[in-house]
Amino acid sequence: MTHPVPIHFRPVDLDALPRITGRIVAFADGPTGLTPALRRLDRLTRGAVGRMLNSEAFDKLKPGEAVDLAWPSGLLADALQIVRLPRRADIGKARKAGGTIGRALTPAGTTVLAEGHAMAAEVAFGIAMRAYDFSAHKTGERKDPGHVAFMVANPEAVAAAAAPGAAVAEGVFFTRDLVNEPANILTTHDFAARLAAMQELGLDVEILEEDQLMKLGMGALLGVGQGSECPSKVVVMQWHGGARGEAPFALVGKGVVFDTGGISIKPAAGMEEMTMDMGGAGVVAGVMRTLALRKARANVVGLVGLVENMPDGRAQRPGDVVRSMKGDTIEVINTDAEGRLVLADVLWYAQERFKPTGMIDLATLTGAIIIALGHENTGVFSNNDDLCNAFLKAAKAEGEGAWRMPMGDAYDAKLKSRIADMMNVGGRDGGAITAAQFLQRFVKPETPWCHLDIAGTALLKSDSTLAPKGATGWGVMALDRLIRDRFEAK
Repeated sequence: MTHPVPIHFRPVDLDALPRITGRIVAFADGPTGLTPALRRLDRLTRGAVGRMLNSEAFDKLKPGEAVDLAWPSGLLADALQIVRLPRRADIGKARKAGGTIGRALTPAGTTVLAEGHAMAAEVAFGIAMRAYDFSAHKTGERKDPGHVAFMVANPEAVAAAAAPGAAVAEGVFFTRDLVNEPANILTTHDFAARLAAMQELGLDVEILEEDQLMKLGMGALLGVGQGSECPSKVVVMQWHGGARGEAPFALVGKGVVFDTGGISIKPAAGMEEMTMDMGGAGVVAGVMRTLALRKARANVVGLVGLVENMPDGRAQRPGDVVRSMKGDTIEVINTDAEGRLVLADVLWYAQERFKPTGMIDLATLTGAIIIALGHENTGVFSNNDDLCNAFLKAAKAEGEGAWRMPMGDAYDAKLKSRIADMMNVGGRDGGAITAAQFLQRFVKPETPWCHLDIAGTALLKSDSTLAPKGATGWGVMALDRLIRDRFEAK
């Protein structure tokens, strides 16, 4: 897998500045109140730093943005990057600054003069997140980000503060790799094997095969994958970091490794992006990896349903009726509304087996949520205000866009079927909401639950602050924060 760039922390050594090669980064918020490192750099560059800080170009920079001085005189460095960052910057601005630095890393290495900045660890996190590059299938020379070294006033303290962020970045990268992988590589077999490999981190991983799923009565999930040569699977990952015997919190992910739409086949244009239809399962996997790496003091179970939705002589047809593990029957109106069928059985299994204290599912579920919210926010649906508000607070703290959507009986009524207990779609209007209403039918009233529709946020066609275009890993940061705040702050 792709690993974050290693970041090291060492004491400030201003006398070494003239000999540093590669890139040097310093922080400023204007021409006054310069740090000792900036004052030394100004002398070494014969006033070039001061002239830049007094320039109109620097004045126009927003916090987190930067300007470069190429081949600065008096230094061996290739470039001196000055990042606009207030001394009392918040987390978002600090991570944005890190993203700006991370985007410009070079093989020659980068030295960041953070000195005593209170947000040095968050800047480091931003660098790690933005320096991601998925190049597993490129045969040319791979991009080398070089080494990254922070000069800080207290290296041990900053390194300790940065350690949890390093675990989160590792989890996000795992998610991004999974979502970016092509479907001929990331089959249900390969996906399950990658999750099983996390046993070496301390996770308990169990793979349920088709015969076991059949005995459990998971007819909704199995119907989705019956047209594929890749067998359907459910993978259960358990992290036991909390009190022994305490019920876990559950994360459930949709893992459709490729979605043609089945018999209700999608248009050819853009179908290649359906390699990302396992994004919900990817986020669950990334969160579980993060929890294991940072030894989270919580009991959490992650469950993912892995299937491939293909047209075939054995494939599910529009008009078929399948029976879910719960026992409810579902009339399949549209085989391209398959993710909810997968989730229905995994949600019910999670509750029956683990009786979780709460449950959150994630899925690239509907195009309708993109029409509603674009690519800035994930749609959040819930039966429990406390859990929903806690998640929204965590997402806001981590800078991951999330917006609560309505639910109600009128939407639920649109799922009524003539021949079964329900249909799997409720029409075009309010499509993201009726999808959530469908899922809620498989959530017990006593189980606090949130559904996160990440169709618009899992994969972007342009760069974002902390990620290059492609898979974002949206949700790993917010869910890790939620678990930290809800279960580990006691």
